[in-house]
Amino acid sequence: MQLKLYGKEKCSLCDQAKATLEMLQQDYLFEIEEINIYNDDVLLEAYHLMIPVIKHDDTIVDTEIVDIEKVENYLKKKNNSENS
Repeated sequence: MQLKLYGKEKCSLCDQAKATLEMLQQDYLFEIEEINIYNDDVLLEAYHLMIPVIKHDDTIVDTEIVDIEKVENYLKKKNNSENS
């Protein structure tokens, strides 16, 4: 599984979101792909007021002040559905 982390450089909320994801990697198997929205005009327009944005496939998992419980619940749900 891969989670995409949309953000920008010098963004404390983005740094916190990455740290949260890295903590969750200790218990869940997933990759983090960091994407700088300032490198893509479409992404910049879509997410500039929401960053950081954590996304899996077409699902936005969480935005702005990332809630570790919300992300973990999503990972648990995905993990359970893959193992069923």
